[in-house]
Amino acid sequence: MRAFTDQTGHNIFLENLPKRIISLVPSQTELLFDLGLDEQVIGITKFCVHPSEWFYTKKRIGGTKKLHIDIIHQLEPDLIIANKEENVREEVEELSRHYSVWTSDVTDLPSACAMIEQIGSLTQKTEKAHEIISTINSNFSQLQTLNSSLHGTKQKPKTCYLIWNDPYMTVGGDTFIHSMLDAAGFDNIFKNKLRYPIVTIADMVLSDCQLLFLSSEPFPFKQKHIDELQQALARIGLSDTKIAIVDGEMFSWYGSRLQHVPAYFKELQKDMVNS
Repeated sequence: MRAFTDQTGHNIFLENLPKRIISLVPSQTELLFDLGLDEQVIGITKFCVHPSEWFYTKKRIGGTKKLHIDIIHQLEPDLIIANKEENVREEVEELSRHYSVWTSDVTDLPSACAMIEQIGSLTQKTEKAHEIISTINSNFSQLQTLNSSLHGTKQKPKTCYLIWNDPYMTVGGDTFIHSMLDAAGFDNIFKNKLRYPIVTIADMVLSDCQLLFLSSEPFPFKQKHIDELQQALARIGLSDTKIAIVDGEMFSWYGSRLQHVPAYFKELQKDMVNS
């Protein structure tokens, strides 16, 4: 019998190596794939689009916020991997009455790496998990060195990151996306707020927004939204604000995708700051 404590302080016990795993979180599904758990993973959510071969072949058990509990019961998992923010607490608690449910709580790069290490331990893929973590840390270290050379003692560009339209919603300083903005070399102008607050164009003006990022998810911002915002900002004095649609997966997915995030951030720096 092996005992594990998840990132919310909940204890689970596994008698054997998990052979029937369900993932309730897209970024952690991708991690399970990169750990080499193709045979063991039997169920994923409808939002688990990576890898594409799993999206089309694995059993879908609903969405992250609305699980099909009946399908999960039919699959008889011996391990379910969830997340504190992305999944509904009541649904996770209900599943915990029947199955071993390990829940992550990721708010920054260190907790993301801790999650990867612990899932590697859960699935006895420790060596591969350590390889992924080593790559992540090395690439983010190189990014930090680049940011230091770019900015020096200068202030990072004041940045707003929108995740939703009508109303506009941004990210506060206690979110994983905020930690990625900081690592990428951008100053989140709403870092003093919590979670995902509603903001207005006037709030952006008051905060002297220099860069405005429109995330590709969860709201699918398009060019028409860039045009609308440029016009609105110009009318009230922020015509110099640069606006771009950014890859939301690179800012919000906290699994093995983090290996590729620094390279994306370097290109974004070139496009938004050095152009």
